[in-house]
Amino acid sequence: MTIRLHHVAQARSFRILWLLEEMGLEYVIRHWSFFDKSMRSDEFRALSPAARVPALEIDGRVLFESGAITEYLMETRPHLGLFRPPGDAERADWLQWLHFAETIGQHIANLTQHHIVLREPWMRSPTVMRLEARRLEKVLEVVDRAVSDHEWLLPSGFTAVDVAVGYGVMIARRFVPAGLLHGVDAYRERLIARPAFQRAQAADGEAQIYTRDFYPPPEEEGQ
Repeated sequence: MTIRLHHVAQARSFRILWLLEEMGLEYVIRHWSFFDKSMRSDEFRALSPAARVPALEIDGRVLFESGAITEYLMETRPHLGLFRPPGDAERADWLQWLHFAETIGQHIANLTQHHIVLREPWMRSPTVMRLEARRLEKVLEVVDRAVSDHEWLLPSGFTAVDVAVGYGVMIARRFVPAGLLHGVDAYRERLIARPAFQRAQAADGEAQIYTRDFYPPPEEEGQ
Protein backbone atom coordinates (compact mmCIF):
# COMPACT_ATOMS: atom_id res chain seq x y z
CA MET A 1 0.00 0.00 0.00
CA THR A 2 1.36 3.41 -1.00
CA ILE A 3 2.48 5.82 1.72
CA ARG A 4 1.14 9.29 0.87
CA LEU A 5 2.34 12.44 2.62
CA HIS A 6 0.19 15.57 2.50
CA HIS A 7 2.67 18.40 2.69
CA VAL A 8 3.15 22.17 2.58
CA ALA A 9 6.63 23.41 1.71
CA GLN A 10 8.63 24.57 4.76
CA ALA A 11 5.87 23.51 7.17
CA ARG A 12 6.14 20.95 9.98
CA SER A 13 5.29 18.22 7.50
CA PHE A 14 8.91 18.60 6.37
CA ARG A 15 9.80 16.61 9.48
CA ILE A 16 7.95 13.61 8.09
CA LEU A 17 9.24 14.12 4.56
CA TRP A 18 12.79 14.12 5.91
CA LEU A 19 12.12 11.15 8.20
CA LEU A 20 10.72 9.07 5.34
CA GLU A 21 13.92 9.78 3.44
CA GLU A 22 16.08 8.81 6.44
CA MET A 23 14.11 5.57 6.69
CA GLY A 24 14.47 4.82 2.99
CA LEU A 25 10.72 4.29 2.57
CA GLU A 26 8.92 4.74 -0.72
CA TYR A 27 6.20 7.38 -0.65
CA VAL A 28 4.37 9.93 -2.74
CA ILE A 29 3.74 13.58 -1.88
CA ARG A 30 0.63 15.60 -2.39
CA HIS A 31 1.47 19.29 -2.13
CA TRP A 32 -0.99 21.75 -0.59
CA SER A 33 -0.96 25.49 0.04
CA PHE A 34 -1.81 27.56 3.09
CA PHE A 35 -2.85 30.44 0.87
CA ASP A 36 -5.38 29.11 -1.66
CA LYS A 37 -8.03 27.89 0.84
CA SER A 38 -7.72 24.30 -0.42
CA MET A 39 -6.86 23.08 3.08
CA ARG A 40 -10.24 24.31 4.30
CA SER A 41 -12.01 21.92 1.93
CA ASP A 42 -14.00 18.91 3.10
CA GLU A 43 -11.51 16.72 1.25
CA PHE A 44 -8.59 17.93 3.30
CA ARG A 45 -10.45 18.11 6.61
CA ALA A 46 -11.33 14.44 6.15
CA LEU A 47 -7.58 13.81 6.34
CA SER A 48 -6.67 16.40 8.97
CA PRO A 49 -9.60 17.74 11.04
CA ALA A 50 -7.68 20.82 12.15
CA ALA A 51 -6.74 21.58 8.51
CA ARG A 52 -3.02 21.33 9.25
CA VAL A 53 -0.09 19.37 7.87
CA PRO A 54 1.28 16.78 8.00
CA ALA A 55 -1.29 14.15 7.20
CA LEU A 56 0.11 10.74 6.38
CA GLU A 57 -1.83 7.96 4.70
CA ILE A 58 -0.18 4.73 5.80
CA ASP A 59 -1.13 1.15 6.57
CA GLY A 60 -4.77 1.74 5.72
CA ARG A 61 -5.32 4.77 7.94
CA VAL A 62 -4.48 8.48 8.26
CA LEU A 63 -2.35 10.10 10.94
CA PHE A 64 -2.21 13.87 11.33
CA GLU A 65 0.20 14.82 14.13
CA SER A 66 3.92 14.88 13.37
CA GLY A 67 4.93 13.57 16.81
CA ALA A 68 2.42 10.72 16.62
CA ILE A 69 3.49 9.96 13.05
CA THR A 70 7.12 9.80 14.16
CA GLU A 71 6.34 7.40 16.99
CA TYR A 72 4.14 5.26 14.75
CA LEU A 73 6.79 4.99 12.05
CA MET A 74 9.38 4.04 14.66
CA GLU A 75 7.19 1.46 16.38
CA THR A 76 6.05 -0.21 13.17
CA ARG A 77 9.45 -0.13 11.48
CA PRO A 78 11.97 -0.29 14.37
CA HIS A 79 14.52 -2.27 12.37
CA LEU A 80 15.63 0.93 10.63
CA GLY A 81 17.60 2.06 13.69
CA LEU A 82 16.17 5.51 14.38
CA PHE A 83 14.16 4.44 17.44
CA ARG A 84 14.86 3.82 21.11
CA PRO A 85 12.17 1.37 22.24
CA PRO A 86 10.90 0.72 25.78
CA GLY A 87 13.66 -0.79 27.86
CA ASP A 88 16.45 0.97 25.98
CA ALA A 89 18.78 3.01 28.17
CA GLU A 90 18.15 6.08 26.00
CA ARG A 91 14.37 5.65 25.81
CA ALA A 92 13.50 8.48 28.23
CA ASP A 93 15.86 10.91 26.53
CA TRP A 94 14.52 9.91 23.10
CA LEU A 95 10.96 10.66 24.20
CA GLN A 96 11.95 13.92 25.86
CA TRP A 97 13.66 15.23 22.74
CA LEU A 98 10.74 14.18 20.55
CA HIS A 99 8.37 16.28 22.61
CA PHE A 100 10.87 19.10 23.09
CA ALA A 101 10.60 19.62 19.35
CA GLU A 102 7.09 20.94 20.03
CA THR A 103 8.44 23.43 22.56
CA ILE A 104 10.70 24.81 19.85
CA GLY A 105 7.82 24.71 17.39
CA GLN A 106 5.54 26.70 19.68
CA HIS A 107 7.86 29.70 19.67
CA ILE A 108 8.50 29.41 15.94
CA ALA A 109 4.74 29.33 15.32
CA ASN A 110 4.22 32.51 17.34
CA LEU A 111 7.01 34.29 15.48
CA THR A 112 5.73 33.07 12.12
CA GLN A 113 2.26 34.33 12.98
CA HIS A 114 3.52 37.81 13.84
CA HIS A 115 6.13 38.26 11.14
CA ILE A 116 4.37 36.58 8.22
CA VAL A 117 0.72 35.71 8.74
CA LEU A 118 -0.30 39.04 10.29
CA ARG A 119 0.43 41.11 7.23
CA GLU A 120 -0.41 44.58 8.52
CA PRO A 121 1.92 46.20 11.08
CA TRP A 122 -0.99 47.29 13.27
CA MET A 123 -1.96 43.63 13.76
CA ARG A 124 1.39 42.72 15.30
CA SER A 125 2.72 43.06 18.82
CA PRO A 126 6.37 44.22 18.83
CA THR A 127 6.57 43.15 22.49
CA VAL A 128 5.49 39.60 21.66
CA MET A 129 7.87 39.46 18.70
CA ARG A 130 10.85 40.44 20.86
CA LEU A 131 9.79 38.15 23.70
CA GLU A 132 9.28 35.13 21.48
CA ALA A 133 12.65 35.63 19.78
CA ARG A 134 14.34 35.60 23.20
CA ARG A 135 12.35 32.54 24.25
CA LEU A 136 13.33 30.74 21.08
CA GLU A 137 16.97 31.53 21.75
CA LYS A 138 16.61 30.11 25.27
CA VAL A 139 15.18 26.79 24.10
CA LEU A 140 17.92 26.56 21.48
CA GLU A 141 20.42 26.85 24.32
CA VAL A 142 19.13 23.51 25.58
CA VAL A 143 19.96 21.95 22.21
CA ASP A 144 23.30 23.73 22.17
CA ARG A 145 24.36 22.14 25.45
CA ALA A 146 23.44 18.65 24.24
CA VAL A 147 25.16 18.81 20.87
CA SER A 148 28.27 20.49 22.25
CA ASP A 149 29.08 17.20 24.01
CA HIS A 150 28.34 14.83 21.10
CA GLU A 151 27.37 15.04 17.44
CA TRP A 152 23.69 14.20 17.83
CA LEU A 153 21.10 14.62 20.56
CA LEU A 154 21.70 11.12 21.91
CA PRO A 155 25.24 9.94 22.63
CA SER A 156 24.71 6.72 20.69
CA GLY A 157 24.06 8.50 17.40
CA PHE A 158 21.53 9.95 14.99
CA THR A 159 17.84 9.05 15.52
CA ALA A 160 14.40 10.30 14.56
CA VAL A 161 14.53 12.93 17.30
CA ASP A 162 17.32 14.69 15.41
CA VAL A 163 14.85 15.08 12.55
CA ALA A 164 12.11 16.42 14.85
CA VAL A 165 14.38 18.88 16.65
CA GLY A 166 16.52 19.50 13.58
CA TYR A 167 13.59 20.92 11.66
CA GLY A 168 13.09 23.42 14.48
CA VAL A 169 16.77 24.31 14.39
CA MET A 170 16.52 24.98 10.65
CA ILE A 171 13.48 27.24 10.90
CA ALA A 172 14.76 28.96 14.04
CA ARG A 173 17.60 30.39 11.95
CA ARG A 174 14.95 32.69 10.41
CA PHE A 175 14.48 34.36 13.80
CA VAL A 176 17.66 33.72 15.83
CA PRO A 177 20.82 34.69 13.95
CA ALA A 178 23.80 32.45 13.37
CA GLY A 179 26.82 32.95 15.58
CA LEU A 180 25.05 33.11 18.93
CA LEU A 181 25.11 29.37 19.67
CA HIS A 182 28.13 27.68 18.14
CA GLY A 183 27.04 24.16 19.08
CA VAL A 184 23.71 24.66 17.33
CA ASP A 185 25.43 26.16 14.30
CA ALA A 186 27.71 23.11 13.98
CA TYR A 187 24.77 20.76 14.57
CA ARG A 188 22.82 22.46 11.79
CA GLU A 189 25.74 21.98 9.41
CA ARG A 190 25.87 18.28 10.23
CA LEU A 191 22.13 17.98 9.63
CA ILE A 192 22.09 19.70 6.25
CA ALA A 193 25.04 17.56 5.11
CA ARG A 194 22.96 14.40 5.46
CA PRO A 195 21.97 12.94 2.07
CA ALA A 196 18.43 12.24 3.31
CA PHE A 197 18.01 15.88 4.30
CA GLN A 198 19.19 17.01 0.90
CA ARG A 199 16.76 14.66 -0.85
CA ALA A 200 13.91 15.93 1.33
CA GLN A 201 14.85 19.53 0.64
CA ALA A 202 14.79 18.84 -3.10
CA ALA A 203 11.28 17.39 -2.75
CA ASP A 204 10.02 20.12 -0.40
CA GLY A 205 8.58 22.39 -3.07
CA GLU A 206 8.65 26.11 -3.73
CA ALA A 207 8.95 28.28 -0.61
CA GLN A 208 5.54 29.43 0.57
CA ILE A 209 6.03 30.59 4.14
CA TYR A 210 9.54 31.95 4.67
CA THR A 211 10.67 34.10 1.77
CA ARG A 212 13.42 35.94 3.70
CA ASP A 213 16.52 34.49 5.30
CA PHE A 214 16.00 36.39 8.54
CA TYR A 215 13.13 38.19 10.28
CA PRO A 216 14.60 40.47 12.96
CA PRO A 217 12.53 41.48 15.96
CA PRO A 218 11.46 45.12 16.00
CA GLU A 219 13.70 47.42 17.97
CA GLU A 220 12.46 48.75 21.26
CA GLU A 221 11.40 52.36 21.23
CA GLY A 222 14.11 54.77 22.24
CA GLN A 223 16.95 52.72 20.84
